[in-house]
Amino acid sequence: MQRWPDRLWIVRHGQSAGNVARDAAHEAELDRIAIKGRDVDVPLSRLGEEQADALGHWFAAGHGDDRPDVLLSSPYRRALQTARHFRDAGGAAADERICMDERLREKEFGILDGLTTHGVANHFPDQAAFRRTLGKFYHRPPGGESWADVILRLRSLLDTVSLHYGGRRVMIFAHQVVVLCLRYIIENLDEEGILAIDREADVANCSVTEYRFDPAAGKNGNLVLERYNTVAPIVAEHARVTRERDSIVAARG
Repeated sequence: MQRWPDRLWIVRHGQSAGNVARDAAHEAELDRIAIKGRDVDVPLSRLGEEQADALGHWFAAGHGDDRPDVLLSSPYRRALQTARHFRDAGGAAADERICMDERLREKEFGILDGLTTHGVANHFPDQAAFRRTLGKFYHRPPGGESWADVILRLRSLLDTVSLHYGGRRVMIFAHQVVVLCLRYIIENLDEEGILAIDREADVANCSVTEYRFDPAAGKNGNLVLERYNTVAPIVAEHARVTRERDSIVAARG
């Protein structure tokens, strides 16, 4: 019996109101991002909705070479909205259920949540120093997570995917760090390998990362990368492509 899905797409959510606010805060060199409430509740921007619609239209038109029959999403509002816009635009069957999984949530930033780079330097200079020493892969702010922590929960998530969705077509809606950490696990990368990919380009909003099952890969077959960070669906509808850097602080991405 095939362990992995036939196809696995990983999509970063569309541009969020938090992305817009964070960019404005960094440009103004403010200490905090002007977003009230919880990160989990931050919605898509209007542009983010357009990006998610464009992605759905692209799959509906057959450019994705099939549509997903399993939709998994981070419980964060911006990811769920992306999944719903995608489905409602024809990217999946209209009655396809969107399954939330908390293991796909955004990386938790703990005491640094909502701070800009300037804010961290001004309020928590010790944490800025720790991160420079440990690097972004292993630095864990108080109350938050490192990339390694995110990878730990995503290993569990992929165990669930392999157990329940072998031979299916699965699409995941999540966040920038989640996209990168899933690549780390699926492709058996090391710290330097995934950080090199991260340095090459930011993960664009509503970009597509795609894997196909190859029965000839490894002893029992494996997922093989077909495309990474593809923005063709967004460009096709002339929606603006946006990329937000996962900074030292709460990227709200």
